[in-house]
Amino acid sequence: MKTLDDKVVVITGAGSGIGRALALDCARRGSLLALSDVDTDGLAETERLVKELGGKKLRTDRLDVADRAAFEAYVVEVVADFGRVNVVVNNAGVALAGDLVDLDWDDMEWITNINFWGVVNGTKLFLPHLIASGDGHVVNLSSLFGLVSMPGQSMYNAAKYAVRGMTEALREEMLIAGHNVGVTAVHPGGIKTAIARNARVSDKEDQAKTAEFFDKKLAKMTPERAAEIIVRGILKNQPRVLVGLDAHALHTMGKLLGARYQDVIARGAKRVMPGTKVV
Repeated sequence: MKTLDDKVVVITGAGSGIGRALALDCARRGSLLALSDVDTDGLAETERLVKELGGKKLRTDRLDVADRAAFEAYVVEVVADFGRVNVVVNNAGVALAGDLVDLDWDDMEWITNINFWGVVNGTKLFLPHLIASGDGHVVNLSSLFGLVSMPGQSMYNAAKYAVRGMTEALREEMLIAGHNVGVTAVHPGGIKTAIARNARVSDKEDQAKTAEFFDKKLAKMTPERAAEIIVRGILKNQPRVLVGLDAHALHTMGKLLGARYQDVIARGAKRVMPGTKVV
């Protein structure tokens, strides 16, 4: 895929952050857009911004990516509306902070259903249409935390590692089958989005301090810059896209140190991470 002009691009989680930035980037490139989110207010704002750019064609839908039946119906509607699908960006995601021993089972299922099964739903349900297009691409948002693990992020790590594994296996399957479908796993580092502010936390975590730590210490790159890097990766058919210096640095550290990177991370986290609530 050498251009996104006149390509039908589906983006989940398009109501804010990277999803919105991707929608605007693709609109500037002449894409036809199918955008979704559970946040209808945020999605309406994305729609307004896309229309200001004079986008060719746009539809927006409220979609819970964890609801497979709703996703199945959504795919049918999108294909009926556009007649084809060229690019699917499974971007929707949430966060959950806290040590595994303190996490609530319902929260653990919530993040897994969205961050893993939501990506699986979007990939598997749209895949036949991407293959049929003859010029398709799957883009799945993993994370820096799909490359190295972090304390207090066990279930987020679990989902993002799973997305990485599924996406890489899918790319191999497409190559073996000879389908003209590119597959890219994206691993952003700290991006200036609202994910930490909207995160769930364990009873022992201070949500406000956790969000402040992410926003002030970790989130270094704008969503717009992240979108540029991701789109460039699509057009270059890159199997893996690292977004941000932190993603590159920690990925390199993990490769150099092997499993011992965990010891380094643990020592560093002990010094800099915000403390838990006093209970």
